[in-house]
Amino acid sequence: MTMEYAVTIDNLTKKFGNFTAVNGISLTVETGQIFGFLGANGAGKTTAIRMLCGLLLPTSGGGTVSGLDIYKESEKIKQTIGYMSQKFSLYGDLTGRENLWFYGSVYRIPRTELKARIDELAEYLELSDFIDRPCASLPLGWRQRLALASALLHRPKILFLDEPTGGVDPVFRRRFWEILYSLADEGTTLFVTTHYMDEAEFCRRVSIMHRGRIIEIGTPDDLTRKYNQSSLQELFIKLISESDADA
Repeated sequence: MTMEYAVTIDNLTKKFGNFTAVNGISLTVETGQIFGFLGANGAGKTTAIRMLCGLLLPTSGGGTVSGLDIYKESEKIKQTIGYMSQKFSLYGDLTGRENLWFYGSVYRIPRTELKARIDELAEYLELSDFIDRPCASLPLGWRQRLALASALLHRPKILFLDEPTGGVDPVFRRRFWEILYSLADEGTTLFVTTHYMDEAEFCRRVSIMHRGRIIEIGTPDDLTRKYNQSSLQELFIKLISESDADA
């Protein structure tokens, strides 16, 4: 039986001393959905996603990922999700293939299966010309594609991507999103943080986050119609300005 929700969050809060990075957010993400966390740098997106991935414990509130409790079952969550961090996390002195072999061993994928899976991903993500070069020598876009391959090795049903196309050129960003759409069509749930308006419009549902709070949530079309705005960018500016004025 397919779960209705891949992710649930209920009043989730994270404080660092006197600073509240995430302030009582609640939402649900349906299985197979592309969900976008839209906000400027420092809005709390990365902190929220790290709690969902079992990398940070919440201060209060709760949530589930694939039905697993983010408090009690964080180690199980790490084994079942794919996670692509904002910062490039592969080893620069190893080739792409060597990195994938390493991460595959972490997930305890049998050697024969892992070899076939690496070959499959190299073809799927168009990595064959680059996979045997040291990662440090590759352009950022190809390193990001390798990082995506490492997150997909164990065939996760939920993929968390924290600003996956930051710093790459617009042409590559569009190609990257074509890949994400194909993953979603195959049933993978995608939870993406971004500060790019065009990327947020690719999401089937999006939340706008500001100063640790979710100030609006819905489909891009529904939100722009609701506030009578011609674009998501205009909507974002309007909501952020109104939020700051009310603060």
